Amino acid sequence: MQSAEHVKIAEDLGYHRAWLYDTPQQSPDVWMILALAAAKTERISLGPGVLIPSLRHPMVNAAATAGLEALAPGRVMVAFGTGFTGRRAMGYGPLSWASVERYIAAYTALLRGETIEWEGAKMRMLHPDGSGPARPIEVPIMLSAFGPKGCEITQRLGYGLFGIPGQFPAGMFDWVAAITWGTVRDEGDTPGDQRELEAIGAGAAIAYHHAYEFGGPDAVLGMPGGEAWLAVINQHPADERHLAVHNNHLVRMNDADRAGMAAGGSVLADKMTVTGTASEVRAKVAMLGELGITEIAYQPMGSNIPRELERFIAATGSAPHSA
Repeated sequence: MQSAEHVKIAEDLGYHRAWLYDTPQQSPDVWMILALAAAKTERISLGPGVLIPSLRHPMVNAAATAGLEALAPGRVMVAFGTGFTGRRAMGYGPLSWASVERYIAAYTALLRGETIEWEGAKMRMLHPDGSGPARPIEVPIMLSAFGPKGCEITQRLGYGLFGIPGQFPAGMFDWVAAITWGTVRDEGDTPGDQRELEAIGAGAAIAYHHAYEFGGPDAVLGMPGGEAWLAVINQHPADERHLAVHNNHLVRMNDADRAGMAAGGSVLADKMTVTGTASEVRAKVAMLGELGITEIAYQPMGSNIPRELERFIAATGSAPHSA
């Protein structure tokens, strides 16, 4: 609920964009908080990252985009994906890329002011003056894609990519944002202390979540601390284990995450997060740039979000950042 104020802090610090997760099972409505952020800011770009098509009718997201554009002209961007926590935390699998592409085609046509056919009915944005900006409305779009098919669609449509290093040839995309977690150690900080674990634990533990969802229990057992993590998950009924996996996902560590970290999983922090002294963090970010990443989408964690935002951008300089 404090995200709008954190976006204002990010703007003051020099961040270029602010993405907010669309995870309705654990977060306040993304458009509501973006509207609050628009009222508090003047420069920073704002957008949902990422929208899951099955969560809303395309008219609803088109109208929300138009409304945010009216509140923050020229500062709106959107991103779409097939659904990780946004679907799996509710027991569903990911959407097909074909359905996502159809959805985006309808959504963008609505923003252009066109009449579309959706679910057997024709519709068009009918917002009069005073209820939204005039069509056509154009906003930058990114896709969250972690495989060859998603990357191919992203390239074909000419969108930006939320991706990870190594999944595509450097230079394939002009706009690539890497979601990043981590913390900057101050002089005298002890690696792995309570503050650091609070700031990076949930980012490191996402390795368990990904392994379980994409590879199943056996994939987790081969990871440091995986047996302890899985033992906690298996305490839940089989048809509710997805709730245990995604509880507190990328917010703070859940019971399974804490068990895994305590049993040796803390070594995952070096692989999954950008953590170290200011010079070490700066070097890690520079390496991401060499791998084709053009922008760091940094998610701060822990009880002192302003501290994390301030230290990260101070360490990494003036390169493009999202928060």
